[in-house]
Amino acid sequence: MNAPRIASLLASSTEILHGLGLWDRVVAVSHECDYPPGVADKPRVTLTTIHAAASSKTIDAQVRAASADHEPLYKIDTQALAKQKPDLIVTQAQCDVCAVKYEDVLAAVRSEPSLHATRIVALNPNSLDDIFQDIAKVGEAAGVGDQAERFIAILRARVSAVEDATADLDHADRPRVVCVEWIDPVMLAANWMPDLLRLAGARCDLVQAGTPSSDTPWTDVVTYDPEVIVVMPCGFDLQRTIEESRTLTGLDHWAEITAVRQGLVYAVDGNAYFNRSGPRIVDSLEILAALVHPDRFPDHRATYKHAWAELIG
Repeated sequence: MNAPRIASLLASSTEILHGLGLWDRVVAVSHECDYPPGVADKPRVTLTTIHAAASSKTIDAQVRAASADHEPLYKIDTQALAKQKPDLIVTQAQCDVCAVKYEDVLAAVRSEPSLHATRIVALNPNSLDDIFQDIAKVGEAAGVGDQAERFIAILRARVSAVEDATADLDHADRPRVVCVEWIDPVMLAANWMPDLLRLAGARCDLVQAGTPSSDTPWTDVVTYDPEVIVVMPCGFDLQRTIEESRTLTGLDHWAEITAVRQGLVYAVDGNAYFNRSGPRIVDSLEILAALVHPDRFPDHRATYKHAWAELIG
């Protein structure tokens, strides 16, 4: 199918479609889509049942309660979706907490006769390479496979530039870094984050690449004694991350951690970058490298100054 009408039910796939030059083919987006500029003009066909402005602790409680009651965290406006007559729907099958469930998308399409012929492509990235494969998958489904390959080559070249700049670092020269994906309770970022840490010349032995992020006992973090801490709560922009990070400063032994003592604790815009499995994951790598090795990546540190801030205390 050439140049289909596309509904994107995931913020990262919306960015992928934009990067592939398919923005004019996007006829609907999710409630979470906030990039690129102009996305506010697209019809929104999903909504959340979670009070997203609450504290991280309250949001976690809402999510756990909804999951225990088998209640959806997100809903699809099937009528609004059908009105846009998409030929292709791009969604996800990775995380029920992050976006509309894949099963709910299937159910919506089955329930609406006008959507029965609509193709569904589900993304399920667990690593950096998976993200690139998803870009290729979206490109093939939208009829721009060659364009997708060219786009991926550009992104991979940027990744290689970072990797080459840190390739000489041995294990001892790679600082211990923890990336906090959720604040209360503490959850360390896994999935593709270990890939980014390795490429950026760092390490985190508390998480495993390609596995879901999970709750991490704070005592484990204290024992690990990270040399750099990067706070990147899923769904929070930079300002909100700064505000929520005050919770961390009250944890036991916070002031004794090497990263805290040396002033190497950073807040980042996790919503726009690290938590979003789209093209800007490469920007995320460049940000991380600049925070961990500022002497090696001064240009990246300046370029992305809008996306990070030092946390004091």
